[in-house]
Amino acid sequence: MTALLETHGLVKHFRGVQAVDGVDLTIPAGCCFGLLGPNGAGKTTTVEMLEGIQEPSSGEIRYRDKPLGPRFRQDIGIMFQSTALQDHITGRENLQMFGRFYPRTLPIAELAETCALDEFLDRDARKLSGGQRQRLLLAIALVNDPELLFLDEPTTGLDPQARRNFWELIHRIKTQGKTVVLTTHYMEEAYHLCDEVAIMDHGRIIAQGSPRELLAAHFDDVVLQLPLADFPNPTPLDAHTIIQGHDTVEILTCDVNSAIQTLMARNISLARLQIRPRTLEDLFLELTGRELRS
Repeated sequence: MTALLETHGLVKHFRGVQAVDGVDLTIPAGCCFGLLGPNGAGKTTTVEMLEGIQEPSSGEIRYRDKPLGPRFRQDIGIMFQSTALQDHITGRENLQMFGRFYPRTLPIAELAETCALDEFLDRDARKLSGGQRQRLLLAIALVNDPELLFLDEPTTGLDPQARRNFWELIHRIKTQGKTVVLTTHYMEEAYHLCDEVAIMDHGRIIAQGSPRELLAAHFDDVVLQLPLADFPNPTPLDAHTIIQGHDTVEILTCDVNSAIQTLMARNISLARLQIRPRTLEDLFLELTGRELRS
């Protein structure tokens, strides 16, 4: 796939702190690219440089193999994590207002269909639910028919149903050939939406590839999960790794049959046993650690 957006040696300093430390990225046209990382990893600063909001301390960003310029600003749409909508006006009027910032805009009817706005398009923005508000903000980000769409944690605070509905909107947008750059703290969301992800920590890219490729490269085991109440005071199991959580015990094993036989030999109840494959969240925690970040 042809590269739409590239960075080479991207660096950003803030008062002696190196927030981004030599990031190289290639984002192909037509893909959904996820940038993941714990708090303080440098992903927000990286995205703001990609969006043209911040200037790099050093390094290069190229859009269609050219430095960022006026065309870039017309070709992108941004859905910020938090955007203030004008009170006392409708969704339609918000779209009209934001559309006036651009020389080229999509018809409101098309935006309403793409983002499923019809039922509340003429409702006061103050009366929108969380999911409706996010769909309107997505339509605002699409108002100029961008080639490249930035989504900054777009489903934070949404209930599971609203989040899934939003995912379907992103899939619909991808079928139109648009390129999406997504930041999210929901690993299931990244796995579901992204063709490729890059995981950042301490200002650097520490892993990059498709979610399935990354999982295959890092794991060859599965997870057996039991409530701690069913496996109190867990002791080591031969050739299996045990991780004790607050109220669960996870057994990492390449041999499910052997692990189950060992548990049965210790008279551990398997009534509430769950077996699952490794997930992107497992990879994220393995690469970035489990300690709380401020």
